[in-house]
Amino acid sequence: PRLTIGSQKSSGSCPASRMPPLPEVREIPLADEVATTRLGAALAQHVAAGEALLLSGDLGMGKSTLARGLIRALTRPDEDVPSPTFTLVQFYESTPPVAHFDLYRLEDPREIDEIGLYEAIDDGAVLIEWPERLGTGGAEALSPDRLSVTLEADGAGRRAHLTGYGVWAGKLKELHV
Repeated sequence: PRLTIGSQKSSGSCPASRMPPLPEVREIPLADEVATTRLGAALAQHVAAGEALLLSGDLGMGKSTLARGLIRALTRPDEDVPSPTFTLVQFYESTPPVAHFDLYRLEDPREIDEIGLYEAIDDGAVLIEWPERLGTGGAEALSPDRLSVTLEADGAGRRAHLTGYGVWAGKLKELHV
C-alpha cells in the first residue's frame, strides 16, 4: 500500500533518502582568545539568512569573544560589539543581517516573543548565547539549519564542540580554522 503525503509517495518504509541528514560534529582546540576570535571569523564566512548559531558554555568560556569575531568579520574590524546581556539583543547591519541575542537573563521561554527572535531569523541570521533558555525543543523550532557551539575549558585554553544540523552539516565539513 502507498501512503501519499503531499506530492511524495511512500511504500510504508522510510527510505534513507528521506531521513533527515545526521548532524556533523567537529571539535576544535582554542589555545587563547585570538583562536576563539579566529573561529568566529571563520564561521562568518558560512553564515546565511534563516540560520541560527547557538553558543553554549559556562560563564567566561568565550561565547561573547566568538560572537564578536563573527560579527566583526561580517561588519568591520572595529565594530563596537557589546555583550547584549542587559539589552538582550543587538542588531547589526551586515550581509546577512545578524541579531545577537544573550538569553542569560531570560526567565521564561515565553519571553522570546517579546524580544523579536522569530522576526530576526526571518530577516537574517541569529547568534544566540545561552540557547538552553529557549526551553525544550526551542532551538530546533528556530531553524533546521543551525550550528550548536559549546565552549569548555581545556587545560589553559578552550575546546569548541561544533554540531551542524541541516545545511550546517555540510558547512562544517568545509570549515577551515
